[in-house]
Amino acid sequence: MTDIVSPPAIDLLIVGGGINGAGLARDAAGRGLSVLLVEQDDLAGHTSSASTKLIHGGLRYLEYGEFRLVREALIERERLWRMAPHIISPLSFVLPQTHSPRPAWMVRLGLFLYDHLGGRKALPATRTVRLDLSSLGEGLADRRGKGFVYADCQVDDARLVILNAVDAAEHGARILTRTHFLDARRDGSGWTARVKSRSGIETVRTTAIVNAAGPWVSEVAGRIEAALPKGKVRLVKGSHIVVPKLTPGDQAYMLQNPDRRIVFAIPYEGAFTLVGTTDVPWEGPPPEKTKISEDETTYLLDTVNRYFTRKATRSDILWSYAGIRPLFDDRASNASAVTRDYVLDLDRGADGMAAALLSIFGGKITTYRKLAEQALSDLAPLFPHMGPAWTAGACLPGGDMPAGDFDAFLTGLRAALPDMPPPLLERLAHAHGTRLFALLSNAKRIEDMGEDLGGGVTEAEVDYLATHEWAHTAEDILFRRGKSGLHVPAGTADRITARLAMTGASA
Repeated sequence: MTDIVSPPAIDLLIVGGGINGAGLARDAAGRGLSVLLVEQDDLAGHTSSASTKLIHGGLRYLEYGEFRLVREALIERERLWRMAPHIISPLSFVLPQTHSPRPAWMVRLGLFLYDHLGGRKALPATRTVRLDLSSLGEGLADRRGKGFVYADCQVDDARLVILNAVDAAEHGARILTRTHFLDARRDGSGWTARVKSRSGIETVRTTAIVNAAGPWVSEVAGRIEAALPKGKVRLVKGSHIVVPKLTPGDQAYMLQNPDRRIVFAIPYEGAFTLVGTTDVPWEGPPPEKTKISEDETTYLLDTVNRYFTRKATRSDILWSYAGIRPLFDDRASNASAVTRDYVLDLDRGADGMAAALLSIFGGKITTYRKLAEQALSDLAPLFPHMGPAWTAGACLPGGDMPAGDFDAFLTGLRAALPDMPPPLLERLAHAHGTRLFALLSNAKRIEDMGEDLGGGVTEAEVDYLATHEWAHTAEDILFRRGKSGLHVPAGTADRITARLAMTGASA
């Protein structure tokens, strides 16, 4: 295989297409830096699409004294909601005190801090309800006593990554998926790196490298000449299951287990409940595909069956997923207690003058934007031409709707397109926001969008995702560009694969 001629030198090579890599690419490109992002698989192909789908402060982290992290996340919570109201929406959480290993006063104190640490403005404050008198108690096996109701936000985590990458590309970043980072060596004040795609091996000259490889951060560091990151990654596996809807209403539940761990039960995709997560230490290298274990499945089923009237068994599980979280190793004895805060490890070489390598450890999806700002602040001395921070008030693609009101936007959309199936219109509006019109082009009915490949996934949608959002496989489309995979009939994946092959977009 022959080398491709190297492009001109760039400012920043980012390794990893999860939320941290995509968010950093967006911020850097928007400040005028030349950026190349390489991802070995699909964008959000691993940890960033395996979250609990929440934009939240992390109430349970208060118990471990993570006040700075919780405050930053709470501030970001409403900011991200304003930036992307099509993929982020408010969600009420019921916290029953039945089966609680924590006294009510301790929980209420934590919620008081949660309400006030981050300058909450739009989300409602915590309130107390009697579960036997409130509709929020319907479906609970034990409705005695009280519960607390607080607010956070829900997100399509994979689309959050995709939209950051789209915006990065529109600001000039080059995004390469299915591209492996091979190695890098210091070369004067920069790096000479090699990446490998289906087209061949490309040599890249770059001023700085950001190692945002998530669970593979240590492996990538091992391919970089004389890389000496001071931090150490600690891998923790988190798994989720999706079952038929367990309770009426649109509220989520925060369930406290006897071992003091927290499990969420969240309304998901209309007809389902998402249950998770687990915290299991992972030894050894991360696998290519992570799967839930039997023990984790039992733990999550036992949790929901302890709390809800409607019982769930293994045969009720419609989908499960698992991811490996690359946490910063703070030497906590309990996997649940390991910090979720991020650590940025900047290496300028032994003499402090060589090329820069920034390695990212830890972090949570809610704080990705702040992480990117901090990373670029650390790298700023290398780039005197870099512009100022800009992402705090900038909508993500499709989020620029009047007053950030998604419901009003959807109402107007239905009026403008009365012949389009309402469920399809709502799904596409949630995924694309105001960019929906680019996908639809002049389509007024689903028949105008080409063949329906299954469950409303049309040829026009597949073509758009392949052209504009780096989708190369049916899995990319059904489970990362959205969650149609939970709704489509058998055979849809094969038809999508055939369409991608026909257009030359298949991996």
